[in-house]
Amino acid sequence: MKLLFLLALLFTSTHALAVTALPMKKVVDGVYVHFGKPQLPDTKNQGEIANIGFIVGQKCVAVIDSGGSPAEGAALKQAVLETTRVPICYVINTHVHPDHIYGNRAFQTAGVKFVGHHKLARAIATRGAYYLEKAPQQLGFTLTSADLIAPDIAVKTTLKLDLGGRILTLQAHPTAHTDNDLSVYDAKTQTLWLADLLFTEHLPVIDGSLKGWLAEMAKLEQQTFRYVIPGHGNVVTDWPRSLQPQKHYLTTLLTEIRLQIKAGHFLEQAVKTIGYGQKNDWALFEEFHRKNITTAFAELEWENE
Repeated sequence: MKLLFLLALLFTSTHALAVTALPMKKVVDGVYVHFGKPQLPDTKNQGEIANIGFIVGQKCVAVIDSGGSPAEGAALKQAVLETTRVPICYVINTHVHPDHIYGNRAFQTAGVKFVGHHKLARAIATRGAYYLEKAPQQLGFTLTSADLIAPDIAVKTTLKLDLGGRILTLQAHPTAHTDNDLSVYDAKTQTLWLADLLFTEHLPVIDGSLKGWLAEMAKLEQQTFRYVIPGHGNVVTDWPRSLQPQKHYLTTLLTEIRLQIKAGHFLEQAVKTIGYGQKNDWALFEEFHRKNITTAFAELEWENE
């Protein structure tokens, strides 16, 4: 009886610790994405709002963004384990926002290198205390400093990673969506993982430079890709056509804010009048539009000084 009880206890404990794999979609051979929902991060979704996933080579796997919570990171890791026997060698963080980095700790094992923009470590250090303070209230879980993992490999311009029969080209971008944006290009499938440099459905969010973002978009628009994976929204197969809604929104902000400033108007008027013709075109417009105007107004107000 005692043996049976111990076996039952062991089974129960193991079952309780089991991790359910995150649902993934195979976009193209070797490229897997979990699609986040266009929602604000909260205690219900626990930050599971961004597109995250992985790319499988013959030698190893590169995870691209780890999710908005330690639990999502663990579920993503389980999805990798259930998809391939090839080991994970890289975790690539595309920028500092919580929905992309809070799952990092699940992958912190021997042989795994974390990769990010050369400004990512500084961004994590700058925002870390705020992130740790706000996570319990906003997301419903507690983080420690051990969850905020800076890159082992910092990308200043470009970096090529060989996964075995698959070369990934990482590009560190000038300040755009943030000041630490990184994109990942898989030449084998002509897939660009653009992360939050591209939003579809979800309103674009400016946490860097409006002018810088538009400048990066102008460069990207001249290139050809078979698949583009945004940070939020569906996979794009008609590039650069699918870039145009974001370009239109950000260009509208640039043009109309400049006109307001030239006319001597202040921010208080700008946030009430600019860009509202696109209100019905985007999810989370009310939640982020005023912030975008505020960020862009501060940038443009001093551009001719």
